[in-house]
Amino acid sequence: MRKQKYSLSIIASALLMTGMSASTVAADSFYEALSSGKASGNFNLRYEDVSQDNTLNDASAFTLRTRLGYTSADLDGWSVSFELEDNRIVLGQGDYTVGPTAYNLGQYSVIADPEFTELDQAFVQYKKDKLTLKLGRQVIALDGHRFVGHVGWRQDRQTFDAATVVYAVNDKMKVQYSYINQRNRIFGEAADLDSKDHLVNLNYKTSYGAFTAYSYLLEVDSDIDNALDTYGVSFRGGTKAAKKGDTTFLYSFEYATQSSENSLTGTSFDADYLFAEVGVKLPKITAKLGYEVLGSDNGNFGFATPLATLHKFNGWSDQFLGTPSQGLVDVIFTLSGNVAGGKWLAAYHDFSADESNASIDDLGSEINLQYVKPFAKHYTAAIKYAKYTGEGGRVDADKIWFWLTTKF
Repeated sequence: MRKQKYSLSIIASALLMTGMSASTVAADSFYEALSSGKASGNFNLRYEDVSQDNTLNDASAFTLRTRLGYTSADLDGWSVSFELEDNRIVLGQGDYTVGPTAYNLGQYSVIADPEFTELDQAFVQYKKDKLTLKLGRQVIALDGHRFVGHVGWRQDRQTFDAATVVYAVNDKMKVQYSYINQRNRIFGEAADLDSKDHLVNLNYKTSYGAFTAYSYLLEVDSDIDNALDTYGVSFRGGTKAAKKGDTTFLYSFEYATQSSENSLTGTSFDADYLFAEVGVKLPKITAKLGYEVLGSDNGNFGFATPLATLHKFNGWSDQFLGTPSQGLVDVIFTLSGNVAGGKWLAAYHDFSADESNASIDDLGSEINLQYVKPFAKHYTAAIKYAKYTGEGGRVDADKIWFWLTTKF
């Protein structure tokens, strides 16, 4: 049976009702903070089509995600935010499978956008001078989402019931700590996890780029002793060419080490992560070449990033949401630019195993294409395509998306 406990989002709501109402600030100031707050909305209408070379039926989903929120005005540094999120199938176009919710189980290819209505965010925040405190259900996104993100691509984004402290030491250095006691994942409430996660992130800006050091100590709160501990450093930046000020050279480097322990299986593994990227930004086009390794422990365990916005990495067809036990090497070439008032991007991925064996070495390749165009001031329309060519026993997959977004 799942252990019962008080979620941080519930605690935050209780603090809002008791702490703020008990404030010595005059009642009219309290009323002013609430009445002068800001409402927000975000609507995402999307069609997704998935075809895979296997026995499952092709999948299609036409869904509308609605997100409505409210943030109060500042009251002596204090504010409160609420946000509701809902996703509905449109015009009966729901021929897809969502495993954790058992929706059409085993019939179609997966599209991870179940119908749901839930509390997306609910937190109390205190922000004054160099200090920011946040308690409750909240979005946490770090390191470009590679290790911790909100999975905003899916209709149900990932949030966390957490306590977060951010301290800006000066204009260049910032330290953030978060304690998470529940991971609110992308399947409504069907696959949320109690946890005891500690996230520490230090960022220091220089004239050549940003240096980051981090430790992410993750543990699922269950009757089984387990741990997934990651320590790493990164440096990302760019520098303009000496003779051509409109040309910028880009560079990134990151290294992390990870250990995994599980008392149920009696296993203990270690793996490393490496990312290196160079690029050039010209007035009309940007080109990048990247090399990413999610390492393996002798073919028995692959470097894991369970809190990441995984869709953003290793190809949009989502073939590697879980790192293979043989690890993953991804060589990425990306071109991007602007045309006709919109942004385009094209990427090529070449995948292989970090620890290959007789049957698994080449893991296939993928092409990604995207065009996003804002129009009529408040709207954005886009098209996106992913084609994965499988190797090593993996099947081919084609996915295409069309979407229309507006927000206020």
